[in-house]
Amino acid sequence: MKIAIIYNRDSQAVINLFGMPNREKYGLQTIKRIKEALEAHGHQVQAFEGDKNIIYALEDFMPSVISGERPGLVFNLSYGIQGRARYTHIPGILEMLGIPYVGSSPETHAIALDKVLTKIVLTQKNLPTPKFTVLESPDFEFPLQEEMTFPFIVKPRDEAVSLGIKIVHDEAGLREWVRAIYEMFQAPALVEEYIEGREINVGLLGNSPVEALPPVEMIFYRGPRIYTHEDKVKKSRRRIDKVCPASLDPAQEELLKTLSIQAFNALGCFDSARVDFRLDREGNPYILEVNSMASLGPDASYVFAAEKMGLDYAALVNRLIEITSQRYFGPIIADDGLDDLYKGRGKAVFTHLIQRRDQMEEELKGWTNLPSWTEDAAGLGAVIKRLEAKMHDLGLHSIKELTNQRFAWAWQTAPGLEDGTLLVASVDVPRSDTSGYPTPFRKAPEQIFGEGIASSRAGLLCLLETLQALKTAGCLHHIPLGVFIYADEGRGMRYSSPTFSQAAEKAGQVLVMQSGLHGGKVVDQRRGSRKFSILVEGAFQRIGYHRGPGDLMNWFLQRAARVGKLSMPKKRLTVAVQEVHSERYSVLLPHRIRATVYVTFLDPALAGDAETEIRKIFTPTEKEEFLCYVEKLEERPALTRSESAASLISKLKAISADWKLPFGVDSSLLPSAAGVVPEGIPVLCGLAPSSQNMYTPFESIQRGELLQRALLLTLFLMEGQVE
Repeated sequence: MKIAIIYNRDSQAVINLFGMPNREKYGLQTIKRIKEALEAHGHQVQAFEGDKNIIYALEDFMPSVISGERPGLVFNLSYGIQGRARYTHIPGILEMLGIPYVGSSPETHAIALDKVLTKIVLTQKNLPTPKFTVLESPDFEFPLQEEMTFPFIVKPRDEAVSLGIKIVHDEAGLREWVRAIYEMFQAPALVEEYIEGREINVGLLGNSPVEALPPVEMIFYRGPRIYTHEDKVKKSRRRIDKVCPASLDPAQEELLKTLSIQAFNALGCFDSARVDFRLDREGNPYILEVNSMASLGPDASYVFAAEKMGLDYAALVNRLIEITSQRYFGPIIADDGLDDLYKGRGKAVFTHLIQRRDQMEEELKGWTNLPSWTEDAAGLGAVIKRLEAKMHDLGLHSIKELTNQRFAWAWQTAPGLEDGTLLVASVDVPRSDTSGYPTPFRKAPEQIFGEGIASSRAGLLCLLETLQALKTAGCLHHIPLGVFIYADEGRGMRYSSPTFSQAAEKAGQVLVMQSGLHGGKVVDQRRGSRKFSILVEGAFQRIGYHRGPGDLMNWFLQRAARVGKLSMPKKRLTVAVQEVHSERYSVLLPHRIRATVYVTFLDPALAGDAETEIRKIFTPTEKEEFLCYVEKLEERPALTRSESAASLISKLKAISADWKLPFGVDSSLLPSAAGVVPEGIPVLCGLAPSSQNMYTPFESIQRGELLQRALLLTLFLMEGQVE
């Protein structure tokens, strides 16, 4: 699970600083200790300051989860930056964003931080608490109306960690300290009767049911018998011991635990809290306050009590995650019942992949920032060198007869490719304009952008992550498996097609790592394509000159219009002029025109007819005196739906249903390597994440599908490898 620890320590990144600043801070060692405890339990953890940038940080860090994966949540340590209700700030933001978090809700924190509201709630619930009053300013009337008797405890209404707390014994001391609180905190003072006696606190853990931890007693050896702020930050230089369990008879202990749970429920607390008590000389308990964010610092009584009941620090931290998960998502997710699938191996790769979510995106960034356009020999060489190192680390061996070191490379596992699965990916990024700069890698909450990220990099990464997951599960080298990489996608596989066809003939099935379609759909049908170069040449001719063969551009445009009319949408045949370039001198008319005509089709017979017509259209008559050349640059076969692919679809669909992964099947307009696979061999395309704006500077993939696709492919290849 992804867990974001949110705290407040150094940052003051807000729009304006005003109001009461936060004086509570977690130490860096405590934050580190919590992080290490969570990581040791297999979670992916990052720590963030709880300031105005937290929304953007969480958008980047928090995942869109897949079924069976525990949703990410926040371990909330945030006391806020400023203001009266600062405890509520981060929980309020998290509620708005829809992110689960450890600890109580904003309304509970608001009540607990306001000691007066807490005491009102306790009084309404008939829970014992000392008599109290609120003094709004230093100019108050005396005696107090509540018939209270000295000594009094005086404290700010809405501060924590014992800030500003003091015992006063007479009216002069009361007025002095109320004025001091008003000046220091600009806040009303809470005045309550001081209960002479023992100080005991009870930690609470859980929700339904709530569990009370063993009571902890504070032992004071000198000075006032209250736990001051100076004591908590180790500046008082006096000794205070904690005793757990406190020396209480069973009835007293049970009463304190019962009152603690009642106070916890009265304020609407979640997950954890601490209730502070005083026992008077007769042993009667009084609730002083409810701490809705019980400290997890190294000397905290809450941590001390948990240790006494057998929860060490790491166990306590991870227990908080468990009970929070159960509160939000119920026991099914918290119990993580995935062991039955593939007798544990499926769960092993599932766990491996979700723990690598961040590393996958970093790996993708590395591949994307290594440009390799179709015409960039140096870039392609760098990518292949890196890929060869990856294959070596995975233990795959080069297939010499299927590798020409220019446009095609192939590797296989120990059992070999024969009758196995062939995974196919391209490493070149098709781009017509190679004069600019690569589109940089960047992440958005739902998408990842970058140069060739959909046309090449995401599919390549999913392939590599699948191989690594299979190796981690211990079954990679028991699976007949091959990998075919080609580097001429931008040339329509003009040079790699024959070698790829040989590789596909050896395999029992072929999976092409081109981008899929929205909604987790794979592709079982793709149009083929033919690309033609048209070159037309004529004589040099001035504008307005009416002799000779005529206007070359006008002649070409008339024929280009006829080309467009060859399209037959209902029969899935499209013919279009893609680009036109002309050459001329000064004010003369164009004397040379170069153009590209692109044909997409499902039926090769229709494509053949269209090709014949294109050649006829661009054949000048003797009177026209033009020279025209038509050359076929590319020919990519169509991938048509077949019975042989039905078994592949059925298996992928079943796995997707078991693991609740999105899945579907559809057709695509764009050609791919799948069309080259010989007839009769099962083949599917679109196993990579779905894309948007492919072949443009805004090319992107669906961010969450990186994990989904890698998991689906891994589970598919594992079939038959269950021990």
